[in-house]
Amino acid sequence: MDTNNLLLTAIKAAIKAGQQICQVYNSSDFQIESKADNSPLTLADRVSHKTITQDLENTGLPILSEEGKNIPYEERKKWETFWLVDPLDGTKEFIKRNGEFTVNIALIQDCLPVMGVIYVPVKKELYFASLDIGSYKATDINEPAESLESLMHISAKLPSTFPEGGYVIVASRSHMNEQTKDYIDQKAAQCDSYRIVSIGSSLKFCLVAEGVAHEYPRFGPTMEWDTAAGHAIVRFTGGRVETYPQGEELQYNKENLLNPFFIVRSSFLLND
Repeated sequence: MDTNNLLLTAIKAAIKAGQQICQVYNSSDFQIESKADNSPLTLADRVSHKTITQDLENTGLPILSEEGKNIPYEERKKWETFWLVDPLDGTKEFIKRNGEFTVNIALIQDCLPVMGVIYVPVKKELYFASLDIGSYKATDINEPAESLESLMHISAKLPSTFPEGGYVIVASRSHMNEQTKDYIDQKAAQCDSYRIVSIGSSLKFCLVAEGVAHEYPRFGPTMEWDTAAGHAIVRFTGGRVETYPQGEELQYNKENLLNPFFIVRSSFLLND
């Protein structure tokens, strides 16, 4: 398996999808619908899914996407390697027009992410990672790179900073709940000082991977496509995404695609 070519394919697909998402974002009609769970679905979700699927199909690997998720487990459980995609993570943030939404593409192998791409269309920021190269962040990326090497040359290796302002916890912009508040209160009682950073979508994983935050607790419902790309980017900085309270690494391609509660821990926290 040529991992560098696969990673470049995923990066190109994410950027192309991001460009199309921005066209919808800058229009006057999102064409908002409600899915079966009452979560929103927009035209941007649909066009991003179509673009990414068309590009990734050329790799010959199976694809599991949020907008095409009805694949029976009897078929999925035979997959050793497959793409796991969230065409538009943070649809609520997209609708709010706050820019905190992403395109997420991960490659799963033997139930763990071995590659991840997160593209932030509004900011033109790109996070990418693999087992072979580690994790990187590139800024001002609006066009696909000619090669992975040229992209790495203009990117920063992660983590690129260190959490400042005491103990830093990143939390969901739209999904804060009492259990998360209780956990943060317990953590705060153990620290001389702490602060909370709130942000939407998979950007929470990115802040931990960059070194902006020590951890991200998530004690609410998420699906596998919500976490896989961010998991890869954190994982290859030396961080960890572990189930709570069991402390086991988060797994993928389960029969039930709903994630358990988890905590994302930075490499600084684990190596302290």
